[in-house]
Amino acid sequence: MAAWERYLTGEPEAAIPLARMVVASWQRSLALGVNPAGRAAPLAAIGDRYLALRHRNRDLLTASADIFGRIEAMLADSRCMMLLTDPFGIVLETAGDHGTLNDAEKIHLVPGGQWSESEIGTNGIGTALATGQPAQVHASEHFSEGIKAWTCAAAPVHHPITGKILGIVDISGPPTTYQRGNLALAVATARQIETVLSERVFRERARLLEHCLSVMPALGQSDLLVIDRAGRVVFANGKPEVFADLPAFEPDQKIEDWVSHLPEKIRKSGNFDTVQLDGRTVGALIFAVPKPRPATVTAPPNSAFAPIIGASPAILRLIDQAGSLAARRVALLIEGETGTGKEVLVRAIHQAADPAAPLIMFNCGAASKELLAAELFGHVRGAFTGALAEGRPGRFELAHGGILCLDEIGELPLDMQPVLLRVLEEGVVYRVGDATPRKVDVRLIAMTNRNLRREAAAGRFRADLFYRLSVTSIEISPLRDRDGDTAILLEHFLQNLAQKHTVPPRLVAPDALAALTAYDWPGNVRELRNLAENLLLTGSGPILLSDLPPGILGALPEAEPNMRLDETERAAMKRAIESAGGNLSEAARKLGISRSTLHRRLRRE
Repeated sequence: MAAWERYLTGEPEAAIPLARMVVASWQRSLALGVNPAGRAAPLAAIGDRYLALRHRNRDLLTASADIFGRIEAMLADSRCMMLLTDPFGIVLETAGDHGTLNDAEKIHLVPGGQWSESEIGTNGIGTALATGQPAQVHASEHFSEGIKAWTCAAAPVHHPITGKILGIVDISGPPTTYQRGNLALAVATARQIETVLSERVFRERARLLEHCLSVMPALGQSDLLVIDRAGRVVFANGKPEVFADLPAFEPDQKIEDWVSHLPEKIRKSGNFDTVQLDGRTVGALIFAVPKPRPATVTAPPNSAFAPIIGASPAILRLIDQAGSLAARRVALLIEGETGTGKEVLVRAIHQAADPAAPLIMFNCGAASKELLAAELFGHVRGAFTGALAEGRPGRFELAHGGILCLDEIGELPLDMQPVLLRVLEEGVVYRVGDATPRKVDVRLIAMTNRNLRREAAAGRFRADLFYRLSVTSIEISPLRDRDGDTAILLEHFLQNLAQKHTVPPRLVAPDALAALTAYDWPGNVRELRNLAENLLLTGSGPILLSDLPPGILGALPEAEPNMRLDETERAAMKRAIESAGGNLSEAARKLGISRSTLHRRLRRE
């Protein structure tokens, strides 16, 4: 006490027979302007601020919970208390002798009180924080007068990876409780907390790396960065400069919000996937997806047929055939199941032939039988109830010099078919209610998902009109017969839809891609496109098998236990052929592969 008084009056340091640590702390306290007559530490966090403080330090509190629970009983009737603070010396938790806890309220040695050297001068908590070392401060060694009736021993809790001080464990009480063993107990308790934190950190890192390994096969050439909850890099591949501009994330920030702070080039070309452990977010994976390679097509990049995506023999033949017919002004019949892309093909033919000429699309199933003639051939004033006063040209006149595409031609009523045939033969139309012939030069392209030849044979479609429409014809193969195109189309849709919706693209895990490839696709390319959009907008990270709809998963053949892949394939082919009554085309359709692929795999047997 005499030394403290001499120090405050400015006597030479040699006259102060105290440990160097205490003198150095007094010097810092004086330089910081701490009041030596101070009676208590300030209350830095109360009410909502204290709750927010505990939330920010929830990992430290969770790691110490069991230890403090045991200390509670051990320190009962010992006149001692144990405290846990945050990295700034603000008390988070207290436990121990109830009488001492009550006395501690007088000096604010309570939750929310701040015990840094800058606030209350030399004390176990503040000095341990200032030095980064365990510190024991006894009675009059304290700087502020109001706390000299206490003794304290404190030890820092360090982060197991970074070594950063996370908080302080302190044992305090009246001077009569002083003993050297208190410091040892504080150090031992701090190490126990560090051990719990270390186990958690390594569990979380193991989970991150496990997740990383599970998705890497689906990433292809993508650069991958794995970050833990504190923003530290756990794993990175690829070129370091890809992630050079990543900001330093705040540990308290929600990991789900980090993506908004990523550089624009990462947000636009990358993907962001959080990783969970025990229902808690423990880190994130960031993929810097390389610029996608254009889907393989036979046409040059600037060709009118570039929108037709695929590399299967069926699609290559289609593009070649359509390219040959594009400039021929003859009738063309395009057949194909719903969703195969018939309209895309028509627009490509129009672009290849003469993009400046008109292209008029009309769905024969979209108008009532009564209005169909007026829609196709036009009408004059007063031709029928509801007719426009000034009359209107029909689709044939609007398409003059270009292409008229009639979709669902099989829906055209039988009594309208001879009228259409006459127009095609004569090149003349008569508006409804008018006897004036109007010359038209139109190339007709008809589309249907029906088998018109079969319809004509059954008398449901005029044979003469069928032959007139099918001067040239193209059949678009269903997606299930286009080997390899499912993967190409899926990549194309995911990339283009990601740009449309301004969201990160998603990659596809190998097992998910295998399931998608094996699926029958009754809705063809349209169904695949719709599924791609749904998957893109309802999740993040790689598309896994569990993300796929039950209908697709249900189409996978079930393998018997311990059955090898080739045995599973053989069993699936056998079941499909049996269920198709030996019809290989039908069996191939059930398997989701082409007939030629089935033949090839059977020959392999």
